[in-house]
Amino acid sequence: MSPEVILGAMVLIPAVALMLLRINATFVFLSLCLGNVLMQFVAPDAGSFLTLFSARVPAGFDNGNDNVKIILLLLPVLLTAIFMIRTVRGKFRLILNVFPSEGVGLLGALLVVPLLPPGLSHNIIDSHLWSQLQRAQNLIVGHTALVCLLVLWLQRPHVGGGHRKHGKRKFS
Repeated sequence: MSPEVILGAMVLIPAVALMLLRINATFVFLSLCLGNVLMQFVAPDAGSFLTLFSARVPAGFDNGNDNVKIILLLLPVLLTAIFMIRTVRGKFRLILNVFPSEGVGLLGALLVVPLLPPGLSHNIIDSHLWSQLQRAQNLIVGHTALVCLLVLWLQRPHVGGGHRKHGKRKFS
């Protein structure tokens, strides 16, 4: 399979899944950012922690970092996606969810590809599409972060300015 097809699948599958399952991609994007922080700061200690249980670690599982890093990167994303299924309601919010969904796919590919097994990662990294994606990484992260902030600000609860009778609250 060509590296461009693999990279395209890595970008499109998460974005399409987030849209079809109506998952709030803003929270998934923030979980991906959290996973990156966990990967950077917790992975060395997690690898040494796993060596304590080396008898229970499956054969072929290299706790020497890349597998641990992938788990730490993607576990928050997976859990958030599961808990956020069907949380996007309404056409406007679904349309607005397209931009963070694309950002999740693009940033996810940028973070996962270097952690893949050497043969696969080198094939993808050597492709022309990867170099274009890397050149655009600042734009991808900045644009998606800004869109996610706007989505979060638009989702804040509406505060009514009118008087309510007898202390009754209107729930929507």
